[in-house]
Amino acid sequence: MKIITWNCNMAFRKKAEFILTEKPDILIVPECENLERLVFGIGTKQPNDIFWYGNNPHKGIGVFSFGDFKIKLLEIHNPDFKYVLPLSIYNEKINLTVFAIWSQKPKKYDCYTEQVWNAVHFYSNLLDNDNVILAGDFNSNSIWDKPKRVYNHSNLVDYLKGKNIFSTYHHFHNQTQGQEKDNTLFMHRKIERPYHIDFCFASSNLIDKLENVEVGSYEKWTKHSDHKPLTVTLDL
Repeated sequence: MKIITWNCNMAFRKKAEFILTEKPDILIVPECENLERLVFGIGTKQPNDIFWYGNNPHKGIGVFSFGDFKIKLLEIHNPDFKYVLPLSIYNEKINLTVFAIWSQKPKKYDCYTEQVWNAVHFYSNLLDNDNVILAGDFNSNSIWDKPKRVYNHSNLVDYLKGKNIFSTYHHFHNQTQGQEKDNTLFMHRKIERPYHIDFCFASSNLIDKLENVEVGSYEKWTKHSDHKPLTVTLDL
């Protein structure tokens, strides 16, 4: 099973064909236009199921299934955390609890982690399940931690660790938070402004099934987006 998260930097309908060559089973796309505008080109593989959420028709979050998986928004969804979406993604073999994430900055100050921090506490009981995945654009990294701020990135990682949920990239590549060798964002598409802000966290039973975790290259993806896709392959 292959899960990909990729902030497409808008206009996904013009870019879908490129990410679909990676053959995702589940694709999470922050900054995706709504379904009325999302018309795939001729020859582009059609998804089996789609879920879209957002207020701006040009820029929400899309979740796509290209296998036999179905996607359903859980009733517990709290719109206060509008881009931390609790989903059931399931087929006859497995039911995954997937949080599709596009972290937003609060109006009062510059800290993207607050929304995700508050959401994981609100959805705390769901995080105790097996088969939990949190994936998307977190807009955060430990390099921006402020020690006196309880909802900094490192504290979020520690909270998830307490739920037996771990970053697939850091586990697979034996990396330390804030010292990543691969970057998922190049600000304004400039190679001299690299950051690692896109993540896929998974519960320990899924971590044990990891086959590969890969970040797309600057050279291949920069013409399409400032973000690079994060691809996680699981033996399910």
